[in-house]
Amino acid sequence: MIKQQFRSFFFRHMIHDMEKFIEYFSIFGGLGWQIDIDMPLEALIQKEILDNFGTLHNQITVLTTEEPEYARLLTSLARGDRRIFSAFNKSGLSNLYGGLSLKHLQNTGVLEAEYSREEPPLKNGQKLKREVSRNRISHKMRFTSPFLRFWFYFISPYRASIETGDYDKVLENIRIHRQSFVGFTFEELSNEMMKMKFSSLSLIDSGSYWDRHIEIDLMATTQKKELIVGECKWKNHKMNKKELNKLAEKCEKVGFTPDYLVLFAKRGFSKELLSLQSTKLRLYCCEDFEDLLLNVSQDDLIQGFVRP
Repeated sequence: MIKQQFRSFFFRHMIHDMEKFIEYFSIFGGLGWQIDIDMPLEALIQKEILDNFGTLHNQITVLTTEEPEYARLLTSLARGDRRIFSAFNKSGLSNLYGGLSLKHLQNTGVLEAEYSREEPPLKNGQKLKREVSRNRISHKMRFTSPFLRFWFYFISPYRASIETGDYDKVLENIRIHRQSFVGFTFEELSNEMMKMKFSSLSLIDSGSYWDRHIEIDLMATTQKKELIVGECKWKNHKMNKKELNKLAEKCEKVGFTPDYLVLFAKRGFSKELLSLQSTKLRLYCCEDFEDLLLNVSQDDLIQGFVRP
């Protein structure tokens, strides 16, 4: 889904500055509108989203219905660690009602599930009962488009002030949290890059890995049971060897012995890290993401929200 949206966004706008492209895509991806990419980002958000709040709110409400619990749950998922039970707690929802809400939001195409690959905990060599292990392993949810995540992260919580024309609080919040927000979209796109770059190894799964103690941005396994792990950094400085060491420590802690390590960085890599690059250690920066746009055609153009 996100790869098609990425290609669609490129087809509409043809931005060849990949850093700018990824940042704009993380906000407007899936919206489906032609936007003025020469405008400063904050002004563009005001023009296309805040000034059109009423229209967009009505269209999104068609997907979510006017249930306040749904908006709280979606905001918790957008702003939190995406773990289901954590979002239920933050939203004040029971597991039963929260589960029904998630089912509705999946059926309407707002969310999709990402399942944990952690093995259930054992006691005396036996798996714990399902009702016990469920509290220890939590699956995650992700939004089906960057724009929907942006909406519930930044826009929906400020509905009252936006409707009165007061944009100051929402814009200030975007300034503070924009980097970390874009970082997750970068992670999603990095997963697509990993799948493409390792396609010859016949991956059987890919995505993030998390358990009760640790999180790894990317993990994939191949049909030959080879293990690929990776980390992504959307930071305004080059990634250095410390990040590689941290990834190795995570793998050791969880008992992984990776066959391949892959790092994705917004601003590239230190000379020391570049000198370690090999078949087993692969490094990708923003410019490499142009590979996801190979053979883009009008077939990649998808529909989004209806303009007012």
